[in-house]
Formats: sequence, C-alpha cells, structure tokens
Amino acid sequence: MIGSSLLPSRFRGEQPASQTVAPSWLNKKVTPLLQVLSRITSTHPIHTIVIVALLASTSYIGLLEESLFDAARSVRKAEWSSLVEGSRLLRAGEDTAWKWQPHEADAPIPPNADHLALLTLVFPESMSTDPFKAPPLVNAVPIPQNLSIRELPTTSNSLTTYSQDSALAFSVPYDQAPEFLSIAQEIPNGTPSQETRETESGREKKMWIMKAARVQTRSSLARWAKNAWVEFIDLLKNAETLDIVIMALGYISMHLTFVSLFLSMRRMGSNFWLATSVLFSSTFAFLFGLFVTTKLGVPVSMVLLSEGLPFLVVTIGFEKNIVLTRAVLSHAIEHRRPEKGSKKAEPSGSLIQSAIYVAIKEKGFGIVKDYAIEVGILILGAASGVQGGLQQFCFLAAWILFFDCILLFSFYTAILCIKLEINRIKRHVEMRKALEDDGVSRRVAENVAQSNDWPRADGKDQPGTTIFGRQIKSTHIPKFKVLMVSGFFLVNALNFCTIPFRSGESISHLSSWARGLGGVVTPPPVDPFKVASNGLDIILEAAKAEGRETIVSVLTPIRYELEFPSIHYDLPHNVDQNEDAAFGEYADYGVGGRMVGSILKSLEDPILSKWIVVALAMSVALNGYLFNAARTGIKDPNVPDHPIDPKELAEAQKFNDTESATLPVGGYRPPPSPPSVPPTPALTDDESEGSQSASKTEPQSSGQPLVMRSKEEIEKMLLEKRAHELNDEEVIALSLRGKIPGYALEKTLKDFTRAVKVRRNIISRTKATSDLTGMLAHSKLPYMNYNWAQVHGACCENVIGYMPLPVGVAGPLVIDGQSYFIPMATTEGVLVASTSRGCKAINSGGGAVTVLTADGMTRGPCVTFETLERAGAAKIWLDSEQGQSVMKKAFNSTSRFARLETMKTALAGTNLYIRFKTTTGDAMGMNMISKGVEHALSVMRSEGFEDMNIVSVSGNYCTDKKAAAINWIDGRGKSVVAEAIIPAEVVKTVLKTDVDSMVELNVNKNLIGSAMAASVGGFNAHAANIVAAVFLATGQDPAQVVESANCITIMKNLRGSLQISVSMPSLEVGTLGGGTILEPQAAMLDMLGVRGPHPTSPGENARRLARIVAAAVLAGELSLCSALAAGHLVQAHMQHNRSAPPTRSTTPAPLANGTERSASTTALSAAALSRARR
Repeated sequence: MIGSSLLPSRFRGEQPASQTVAPSWLNKKVTPLLQVLSRITSTHPIHTIVIVALLASTSYIGLLEESLFDAARSVRKAEWSSLVEGSRLLRAGEDTAWKWQPHEADAPIPPNADHLALLTLVFPESMSTDPFKAPPLVNAVPIPQNLSIRELPTTSNSLTTYSQDSALAFSVPYDQAPEFLSIAQEIPNGTPSQETRETESGREKKMWIMKAARVQTRSSLARWAKNAWVEFIDLLKNAETLDIVIMALGYISMHLTFVSLFLSMRRMGSNFWLATSVLFSSTFAFLFGLFVTTKLGVPVSMVLLSEGLPFLVVTIGFEKNIVLTRAVLSHAIEHRRPEKGSKKAEPSGSLIQSAIYVAIKEKGFGIVKDYAIEVGILILGAASGVQGGLQQFCFLAAWILFFDCILLFSFYTAILCIKLEINRIKRHVEMRKALEDDGVSRRVAENVAQSNDWPRADGKDQPGTTIFGRQIKSTHIPKFKVLMVSGFFLVNALNFCTIPFRSGESISHLSSWARGLGGVVTPPPVDPFKVASNGLDIILEAAKAEGRETIVSVLTPIRYELEFPSIHYDLPHNVDQNEDAAFGEYADYGVGGRMVGSILKSLEDPILSKWIVVALAMSVALNGYLFNAARTGIKDPNVPDHPIDPKELAEAQKFNDTESATLPVGGYRPPPSPPSVPPTPALTDDESEGSQSASKTEPQSSGQPLVMRSKEEIEKMLLEKRAHELNDEEVIALSLRGKIPGYALEKTLKDFTRAVKVRRNIISRTKATSDLTGMLAHSKLPYMNYNWAQVHGACCENVIGYMPLPVGVAGPLVIDGQSYFIPMATTEGVLVASTSRGCKAINSGGGAVTVLTADGMTRGPCVTFETLERAGAAKIWLDSEQGQSVMKKAFNSTSRFARLETMKTALAGTNLYIRFKTTTGDAMGMNMISKGVEHALSVMRSEGFEDMNIVSVSGNYCTDKKAAAINWIDGRGKSVVAEAIIPAEVVKTVLKTDVDSMVELNVNKNLIGSAMAASVGGFNAHAANIVAAVFLATGQDPAQVVESANCITIMKNLRGSLQISVSMPSLEVGTLGGGTILEPQAAMLDMLGVRGPHPTSPGENARRLARIVAAAVLAGELSLCSALAAGHLVQAHMQHNRSAPPTRSTTPAPLANGTERSASTTALSAAALSRARR
C-alpha cells in the first residue's frame, strides 16, 4: 500500500472504496495555498490569462534571442569534433570470424589494428532533372597526394529515390580524416554554363559547400521548414530501424493522447475550448521550462525535443486537468441548486468560486502529490549521469511539470471560471429567447431568465448583469472590449521595446551549476549498415585478405549544398564595432531609435509575426465567445452519474412512507380532533411579518384618518402621471369613478403588490357585488410576499391574490435508472400516499422504464373556399412534396425552436382542416405554433390560393383541451410508454393481492368496462388524478389534463411476475413559459432537474418531464388497481364516511391462512375463492 501511494494516480488503477481518512498534515498546509491561488485567479480570470500570455510571449522572445529556432543553427559545425558525433565503430578480425562487430567508443584501439574513417558525402537533389544541380565527379573532390584515400561504392536505401540525393564514399585513415574534410569543405561544380553572380571580388560560381560550414544568418520560416524536413529524411535514412519504429509509436501515442483529451472534455460538455485550453496551458509551461533551462546553460536541441516530448506527453498525459475539470463542473451543477435550509443565496460569482474551491479541496492535494512524484523521478534522471541527452531532457521535463502545476491552478482555473460564466450567460440568453418565441413579453422573459440564473452578485432581486460575480452595466462591455484590444497591443509593444535592454547573462551562479549536467547534446547514432553497407564489404574483404584486424568509424553522412560562397559564408557583423549599424537607419536617434529598430527587427521574425496574428484571432474569439455565449454546456444533469444505492433508496422510501400508503385512494379522512392551527389558506410567517409591518407603516390601518387631497388636485396628479404618489384611498376613489381602469393598476402604481391590495379593496366596494365580495379585502386569500412581476403580462390578469395548494411528494421512484421524488399538488386525501405505495412496489422490481415514441404539438386551423374544387386543390397541394416543402420553410422561419414535422389535412364540404404537428423545444408551445401557422397560411395564400378564407387559427382539429379520438390515435405533445415488472412476492407483501387478480381486474375494469362506456382514451383507473396533481405542482396548463390523461393500462402475468404498462399518446408538458416561470412551480421543476431549457439538447427537459409524469401515472394505476383487487376501496369509503377515524387494525387485508378476506367474500364464486386461496 505504501509503495502504491508513491505512484502517480493514473498508474494506480481503480482503487477500492475505503473509509474517509482525515487529511494529513501536509495536505492541510498545501490545500489552503492552492485554494488561495485559485480564488485569486477565479476572481480575476481575464487578468490572469493576460499576465500568463504576457509571460509566455516574453519567454518566447527570449528563446528567439537565444536563436533556438534559427533555421541555420545546428549543434554540429564544420569541425572534426562536431562531424564525428553520432558515428559508430565497427571491428573485424580473426576473433570475430571476420564479421563486423560493434566496438565501444571508450575502448582503446589495438596498436596492430588499422583504424579507418568511412566518410559519405551527400549532394541533395543532384539526381533531379535540373541541369545546374549535377553531382560532382570523384576527380572533382580535392584529394592531397600525401593522404591515403580510397574511393568506395555508395549505399542506397528506399528513400534515396524519393530524395534524389547522390553520394560519394571514401575510406581514410582515421588520423588523416580531419585534414581531408577541411580540404573537401568546398567541391567545384563542373556543370558547364552554370549560374554566376557578380561580387566585389569578381564573378563567382556556385560550389558544393559543406552545409555544416554555413554561418548563422536570419532565415525565413520556409527555409526553417525545409531544413527540418531534410533533417527528418536524413534521420529516416541513417537511423536504426528499431529507433524509427519506437519514435513512430511515440508520436502515434502522443496524438492518441490528444484525441483522448478531446473525447474526455466532450463527455463533460465541452467540444473544443476546454481541451484547447489544456493544450495552451501545457504549451505555456513548455515555453517557461524551455526558457529557464536554456538560461541556466543546459544545451537543448530540436532533435532532443522531437525525440523526448512525445514520450513526456504519453507518460504524464492530461489526467490531472481532466480530474480537476470533472470535479469543478460536477460541483458547479450541485451549487446551482440551493442547499436545504439555506436562508440566503450566494452570489453567482461566489458560487462559481465555491465550486472551484470545493473541487480543489477535494482533488488539489492529490494532483500536487502526483506532480511532486513525477518531478522527483525526473530530477533523479537529471542527476543520473547517463549520456546521450537523458540528463538534459529530464532537467527540462522537471521544469515543464513544475510550471504546468502552477498554471493548472492559475491559468487553467481562470479558464474554467470563464467556462462556467459563459454557461450562465448562455442559459440566460437562451431561456429569454425561448420565452419570447413562446409569446412572453421581453420584460417578463428577462425577469424569468434572471430568476433562473445563479443568484445575482448583490443577492438582491434587482435587474442587472453580472460577470465573474460583479455587477456590470451595459456601458462596461464596450469599455472592456477596448481595454482587451488595447492591452493586447500594449503587451506586445512592451515586449518589443525591451529587447534592446535585455542582458544576455543572468543567473550566472545557477548557469555554472546547470552546465555540469552534460556537454553538447549528441545526435542519435547512425545505423552503419544502412549508411555504408557496400563500403564496409569492400573494407572487410581487404582486411580479410591481408589478415589484419580493422576498426572502422562510420561517420554520419556529411551534407553539402549548392550555393554561392559569398552567400554561404556571409559572416555576421561585429557587434562591438557595428552596434549602431545593427539598428539600421534609426541608430542616429539614440535609445528611441534603437527601440524602433528593435521593434521592426522583431517583426521581421517569421514565427513571431504568425504568433501575433494567432494571438489577435484568439483575442477576438474570446470576446465573441464570452459575450455571445457560444454553444457549449455542462454535462446533462438528467443523466445519472452514479448507480442507485439500494440503502439510500430504502432510507428515502422510509422517510416518505406513511401508514396510509397501503390505503386506497378515496375520500377525505376527517381529523380525529378539531384543528389547533388556523385553517388553510392562511398567511405564512413571512406574510404575517409583512402584515404587521404594513400595519405599522400605514396610518389608516390604526384608525387614524388620512388627509385627503381635493378632487381637482387628485385628478391633476393623475394627468401628470403621478398617481403612484397618491395614497390607497385616493386611488380607490379614482378607480371607482372610472378614472383608473382595474387592469391598469400595476402600470399606474408601479408597485405590483400594492396594485393587488388596491384591487381587492375596489372589488370589495363595488356596489353591484358588494353583498358577495365585501369581505374580499380582509379575506384569507393571501397576496403578500409573492413575485407578481412574473405574473403580470404572462400568467394572469386582474390579480387579487394567489391560491395555496398543498404539495406533497410521492416516491422516490426509479425512472430509467435515476431516482425522483414526484411533486403532487392536490387536496384529495391519500392520493400522494397511494402513489408512494406504487412507487415502492415499482422500485422493488428494479424501477420503471420509459420509451418516448413521438414528440409534436399540434394546431389545426380551419380554412374555407367558395367551391369544393378549390378546397380539393388546396388539399392536394398541401399533401404534395412541393406544398410540404413550402409550408415547412415558412413555418420554420418564425422560431428558432419550432420545427414543422408533418401536416394532416381533412375536407368537410368546402372547409379544409390542416393539422400542423411540430416540435417546440422545451416549451409546451401553443403560442409558438400559432405564430408559425399564421405565417405559413399567409405564404400559402401567395402560392395561388388568394381566394382562401381563414376561418380560425384553431379549428378544433388540433384538438386542444377537449377529448378527441385524433389525439388518442395520432398523438399530441409527447407520446410516452412506461413499464414496470413487479415480482409476485412484492405484489403480495406490498400491494396485498396477487398477480392473477390484478390482471383479471385490469381486463374487466380498464379494458372491457371502458369499452362498454365507449370511452376515448379512458382505458385506465385514474390517470387524470396523477396528471392533474403533477401539472398543478409543475406549472403546466390544468385544462390540458383533458387530453394529457389519455391512457391505456395493460397488465400481464410475465412468468409469475406482474408486468404493467401505461401508454399515454398525448402528454402536453413544457418546462419553459406559462406557469413554469413562477418561482414555486419552477422550484418543483428544479427538484426534478428539468427547469427551463436544456443546455445542449433543446426539448430534452420537456421530454424528461413527460417520462416522469408517465411513470408517476404507472405508480398510481398500480396502487389503485391493487386496492380494488384486494377489496379495500369500498371498505375504505365506508370507513371514511364514519365519524370515528379509521385505524390500522380496521384496514382489510388477506388473512395468512388463506380463508375469506372479509364477510363480503362469502358471496364470491368458487373460482374467485380458489384464486383467493392461491
């Protein structure tokens, strides 16, 4: 266990669940520091990102000064000590059976052995069709007479044809090789009529010049890419096959790691930006680490980076970023819902920071520990003394991980903060637009969207916008954009301007220590047989013939390039003598001129110029992404993120289980004693306080008469639109005289609660109804402490109060693998308890499964024509492909969410009925469809049906709020089927009956009985009971219970278990608009996790609510039918009609010995008695 704890978490695998252990001492010290850092960065995310980008840009420019990425720079030079790097030694003699064997570089050379150097001179693209690039002949190579040089045949490989390179091979005594290569640095080009150029020394021709002898000159990005590609091809041609395979696997694994990162972030709801931000964070850490490493004097080459970085990415991965992201987003979802018992909502900024704070408290120390372990391993590698670049790369990788850890809790935390803020803004905008599409006014839609947000920064219900927890005004956004753009230019300008003043030497005492990590990084050793197989065969034959032991040093192929000498040897200016010249024509202007020259010189750099363009594009994208709320979202909250715990489910059932859960749905149970509390409805505690405060502030309530203004003065104030300054009695008097209409009180008084109170008084004093309504002003109908702003203009007119309904919860009920408490608003006793009993039975069988078979709200307008011929032509056109296409295009143009699916037409004389069926997102959608239908019909008129007369947008062919066979057959709204399988033992113990009795009762009652009554959609026991209760609790349209309760209940005996299903083809629900915008109803939708629009899939919340309603109906049907089958219902009604309260002992139930259940069973048939015994 101790050993496994020292491994990073990604290598430990899935650990078994263990008891919570108290945090260690180190954990208590480290975690608060991480939380402080993350709190600072999440409070100022934009500042954090800008500062990190500034530092990364500075590091990059510092690397440019070191010429790390200079296309002409190479660790190797035209010197023997540099050219011999990467060579391989081979030995052949009698002891090796005259076969080549590797010879250690550190091993001494035997005195009687011949030591040869095998040189390969490569001339790139000399085999091409270009006549000016012909390869030099052997006799063109300058060979001194005093050197023993032997020509050898060259060795080709599979890439030679592709690269079109030619080569010359020579064997030279090892001690003569340096002299030969210094002389062979230039080889004349013998091509006739070759290209020439004029120089100060005269006319010169191109020559084949050793590439390693080229001086360092500023080159273009194209040249850098070309040289990198050439070096890559050389690596493939010369390296060993095993090395190539390992590197290929490393790069493939690295790219698979990138793909895995994007897939992981996509599963958490971000398709692109979070994964890209992780890559940016890692890139910045790489720049910081590389900058520090080079400043400390540790040599790093492009070869080392290209070989080591893939394995660093694969080994370390991005698991820490993914873990932190998952924790933050999960806690953000949890924090969106207020905690139980919380009295004051936290501001949105505090909630975002709190989610990050809790996530870091949970995961931060583990992440830091993994970083520390990995950095420690890399430090051991840097101190290991292993040559070949391992020390240098471990040193670099340790710094990269150090900075990656810091950036994870600063830069990336700021990105996550922005992500959460964007989701909040996006949700707000989408909800407001969806409500506007559904016909709600912009003011009401904005209020509802604000109430659906995380609570505002100030914790008050004042309008406004918050960004990162701060209240902002509309004027702040353009200022912010200007500051962002100007800040970006200022950052880059500061970087450019400071280039001339930067010192090339820093941290000298650390540099001297760091240089001890190793010398120059050596290139990878070559494969001698791929480079010079043919030459080695010739040398081996000669050695074998002479019987002399031979050692051969096979050098890395030496590349040449065809170039003018004056260009190739263009030496840099002497800085000491020409310091001013380096700044060009601006040198005469002193420091300012040097600064300008430095800026222009920096802009010439090809990579830096591309970086500026990319950074500008990123800045624009960030602004657009932040303020237009790009389409990203957090994980779907409806999808369960963990399996259901049976113990937790049992505890929840026990919490909500009552002794009446086994009783049938019946009449009201009278209380055993008179109530000791005021009857419902009554004022709440808050309302009582409000009433008391109101009585203190209003003098008229204490009996003291108010000073009334004159009639002329009152009417003058009304004309001046100062009616809100009048007292209540003056407003009432004006309204009774007809000066202020009742519907205009809210607008006139500018106070919704006061308007409701005044309206109650006006109705009480209206003479025509005063004998009935005189007590309204002081009635028990509550009106205080209600958010009337959301009601006004959206839900109700002429408001005089609100009607409290008791709301209970049935359940929990497992639906499609997730547990729900079902809110039910009802005054029918035992309904909630009975439904809970059904939930308990369903859960015992594994829960309910639902299938949504259709989704489409309908509207059926009626149009008419003068003749049947014209009506028939319109029907044929609507049914045609052209008509369907035209109408769909017209309809869909009216809304972002409404999409026309099908049209069904029917003729009745000259009347044509058109049934539009459309999706409406998460709204129920009647207003949305009506708008689309009106526009589609107007387009139809312009398509040659000018004589069409629109009778009504709704021609009862929808059909809305009426029982109709078309809804039962074709469906309307959501069509859902829910099923559950109840084990026989559960039917017996929980439902107090048996499977066969349930099946028989369902056939005789719900199927045959309903058919005898010619019912349409009423093949159920009491589906409307549950539908109405859930509709009232969740803000649905109660009138639509008529068609939404269409249901057929089917029961079967499935291998001894009870299989029950309900099919509901016309459930009309929505989670947006209508009564769902009211705060109490929205709270119930929040409890189900379906409030408002779905963040990523429009319509999914409404579909989920339909599944929940169908499953609740399933539970209600199961419980009531079991009560009927057991014979409880009639007896329960009889008991409820008595004055004495029923007890548990009087509840009828089957006896254990299988005898008659009660005296009522004595008249049953023999078959019924036999079934009862079974």
